[in-house]
Amino acid sequence: MHFQHSPGMWAEFPELRAGVLHVTGITPDASVRERVEHYSAVAERRSAGGAESELPEIQAWRRAFSRMGLKPTQYRCASESLLRRFRKERSLPAIHPLIDLCNAVSLAYAIPIAVFDVAEVAEHVEVRHASGNEEYLTFSGQVEHPEPREVVFVDARDRAHARRWTNRQSGLSAVRDTTASVLVVAEALHPTADTDVPELVDAVATELQRAWQADATHAVLTPAAPRFTF
Repeated sequence: MHFQHSPGMWAEFPELRAGVLHVTGITPDASVRERVEHYSAVAERRSAGGAESELPEIQAWRRAFSRMGLKPTQYRCASESLLRRFRKERSLPAIHPLIDLCNAVSLAYAIPIAVFDVAEVAEHVEVRHASGNEEYLTFSGQVEHPEPREVVFVDARDRAHARRWTNRQSGLSAVRDTTASVLVVAEALHPTADTDVPELVDAVATELQRAWQADATHAVLTPAAPRFTF
């Protein structure tokens, strides 16, 4: 299997940096509360001086959404949505230890992180512009078709695992208690992404080893090295 961004995506967003990890051996009974609290505290310190919209990581995604023809205050990247909820509620709901951990890391770095159950992915995942024929399964079980040219995560069966790039994941490959093997994707566009994304990837790999004693294969993708095989 592999993960990649299409050549068109790299041409349109050459500033993109993506961190990817693949790990097996995930179980729903790991204890991550202490680490979630650690990253939540980092996020709280970073956001103490103002709104999440002032962070360079979020500003970069807002500019990208505007370039895609999306209103950035209507469609937000996943990390901005998490930060908004965290600011209002001071915590995030527990879902699954892996999701709780990745959400906390996303808060701390203000970088969107997607987690896909590999068992529900056909052959590969590519981030590309949609044709409009792809099928996207919502968490409520409805099937949607992305708009043509919308940025989607698509597998070999033309199933969209995320819509509007980092805005919304599909219910099809969401992590469940039965999930054992996952693909983790973190993407950033801000000026210091070259250093921040590798740091985030190392942090996630460390936490996966700590919580599940699982060694993740991982890489940072660039226009010169656009594919991750796992």
